[in-house]
Amino acid sequence: MGNGTVLLALRENPLGGGASADQLRRIGKELENEGLELRWAAGAADARAALRTEAGLAAAVVAWDLPHTSSGAAEEGGAEEGGGAEVLRHIGRRFKNLPVFLVMADESDQDLERLPLWVSETVVGYIWPLEDTPAFIAGRVGTAARNYHKDVLPPFFKALRRFDGAHEYSWHTPAHSGGVAFLKSPAGRAFFDYYGERLFRTDLSISVGELGSLFEHNGPIGEAERNAARVFGSDRTYFVLHGDSTADRMVGHYSVTSDEIALVDRNCHKSVLHGLVISGARPVYLVPTRNGYGLAGPLPPGEIAPEAVAARIAANPLAAGAVSRDAQYAVVTNSTYDGLCYDTLAAARALAPSTPRLHFDEAWFAYARFHPLYAGRYGMAVGPDTFPDAGAGAGAGAAAGAAGTGKGPGRPTVFATQSTHKLLAALSQCAMVHVKSSPRAPVEHERFNEAFMMHGTTSPLYPAIASLDVATAMMDGPQGQWLIDEAVTEAIRFRQAVVRTARRIAGAGDRPEWFFGVWQPDTVTDPATGGRIPFADAPPALLASDPACWQLEPGAAWHGFRDLGDGYCMLDPIKVTLTCPGVTATGETAEWGIPARILTAYLATRGIVVEKTDSYTTLILFSMGITKGKWGTLMDALMDFKALYDADAPLDRVLPELVGQFPRRYAATSLRQLCRAMHEHLTGSDFIAALDTAFRQLPEPVAPPQHCYQQLIRGGTERIRLSEAAGRVAAAMVTVTPPGIPVLMPGEAIGEPGGPLLRYLGNLEEFDRAFPGFHSEAHGVTVDPENGDYLIECVRQSQG
Repeated sequence: MGNGTVLLALRENPLGGGASADQLRRIGKELENEGLELRWAAGAADARAALRTEAGLAAAVVAWDLPHTSSGAAEEGGAEEGGGAEVLRHIGRRFKNLPVFLVMADESDQDLERLPLWVSETVVGYIWPLEDTPAFIAGRVGTAARNYHKDVLPPFFKALRRFDGAHEYSWHTPAHSGGVAFLKSPAGRAFFDYYGERLFRTDLSISVGELGSLFEHNGPIGEAERNAARVFGSDRTYFVLHGDSTADRMVGHYSVTSDEIALVDRNCHKSVLHGLVISGARPVYLVPTRNGYGLAGPLPPGEIAPEAVAARIAANPLAAGAVSRDAQYAVVTNSTYDGLCYDTLAAARALAPSTPRLHFDEAWFAYARFHPLYAGRYGMAVGPDTFPDAGAGAGAGAAAGAAGTGKGPGRPTVFATQSTHKLLAALSQCAMVHVKSSPRAPVEHERFNEAFMMHGTTSPLYPAIASLDVATAMMDGPQGQWLIDEAVTEAIRFRQAVVRTARRIAGAGDRPEWFFGVWQPDTVTDPATGGRIPFADAPPALLASDPACWQLEPGAAWHGFRDLGDGYCMLDPIKVTLTCPGVTATGETAEWGIPARILTAYLATRGIVVEKTDSYTTLILFSMGITKGKWGTLMDALMDFKALYDADAPLDRVLPELVGQFPRRYAATSLRQLCRAMHEHLTGSDFIAALDTAFRQLPEPVAPPQHCYQQLIRGGTERIRLSEAAGRVAAAMVTVTPPGIPVLMPGEAIGEPGGPLLRYLGNLEEFDRAFPGFHSEAHGVTVDPENGDYLIECVRQSQG
């Protein structure tokens, strides 16, 4: 990291004539002598471009009388004040504590008293170019830049750089000793050269005491975790180096013990179940709604109401063997894979009478705190100031006791687990656990740390810890909102571009009218008139700032979910679901369609890899790394696919590798023929309806998950074909992607031959046989290579 860059946003051309220009040129030369790079900007437009693209700024020198851009000034609210005000406001939105010096003109009417009051809160000093020497002015700017540069590094990363810079010999693990061991082997040398020396010099042992301990949470590591707690709004934050899966297991293992009841969102990640297997808990599942695309929605408000939860527990056979009918723990997925996020305050209030501990699995939602669009929709938003009830009891009995005092059951302790690397800037596997404790179920650090140490590692990768530290620093202050706002804005532009392209195609009259759609509201409310306007015509600034534009209104056809309340659930704009012709969100099917698996197979040939594919939808993520060029390439690919479909192109031209791998199945087939055959197969077998039934009508629980795991590792299970699995008990979870949600849990009865579960899995099995190369990814299912039969791990009959 060098000394940094200084932005010089000045009205005068430093290469031009005149005393001021000459003085500014000398100031710039002195700054370069101090080791600083310069970025010149002649107007507000140039300055804004520099601020958008130059993250390495260490200081800025801005002329108050800088010419402004009309659009930028209006956007920043500084049209009357000029370009200097425009740039200052933009700096305030983009950077935290960047030192800014304001250049004043020499005329008497440009004195400090004429400046708006907010300016003095923004700048660190003023410069009159002709009143001090260039060396003195440059020295002031250079000192401020160096101090900023030093303070911008977060605690652990700063300490790690300091240690690396000391060039100490390594007398501890890892054995590569700063990479030296790799230099003694040809393969090792290639590895060393590929990654560079610095990675290996910072891959250290826990023996390096000055960097702190991940298990003791002290030193720079502890300071970094405390800094993350401040930034993410928690009481305490823990860095986890094996992904959100480990974070989920850790929280579940701590929150519920053997034979206690856990309330589990059926739309959960498999790691949540693994935590319950370890702890020996007895799960009672809560069922989310689903729509016509087969997408999982939120848990409806009625599903998490105290009466409904109590009824679920009472009807669950496993609850009869529990130590208490009061649940000790509840886990809810927020946001869902497809971008549905709860009003977490409403969800917490609804679940508070049923459990003292509430876990929001926010693997895909670590950025929510940093943009006002998501206010009140993330776990750490639930705190004493937002949840005033002060009851200290737990469970239904405590709720009844609290009723007589006029108080509710009290705020539950809230955990949020986040896969930081997924949609923030951290290395793979990096995650965090955030805790907001409550008097009902206080989390004592020393006790939680026992669970942390059980699931953590004594050999952490220090660059990974540093990436969590840096990811935190990136979101601290205004820059966090700026980064997320950029992702939101680009997602909105793409969403509108798809709808407008479909509208242009329909109006052109020179080609078939179909195009892909986007799963989102068709219209939004215009705040100026109160009327409804088409989504594609709404101002992007409105869509990026008003949560009402994204809320799932009860009964709205565009989302297709039932039993929702006003404001209860919102669609996250950065998770964009493209829809293909064939079905609607309310489940209506068309005579023709384009299954999404064919589209995503084509996109892969163009180097475009999507996040998730369902029957007629595909999910793409707009992270902080998105660019117009990136989503423009996707738009081009969508248009090309349409042209190929309309022309009925041969399949060996569209998907040549597929045809080469399965020539007997796909030779002499066209793209349109394949789409028609797959669409007829999906609709003829009622594929989505079978999926919906299988996920909504839960199998009967027979045994706790831990019991089944014990049978699994001690030879008490066997793999059974679907045709023979009726009446058996599952020993392992079955998760099918798409849609990526567990359809069968350990200890659940597989059901009758024509029951929901076997019918759905049978449909998958038949689909895989009919369309090789498009198979479903089914965890917990073994496929017989001879005939393609599905085999499921079941408890042996003698052990059932």
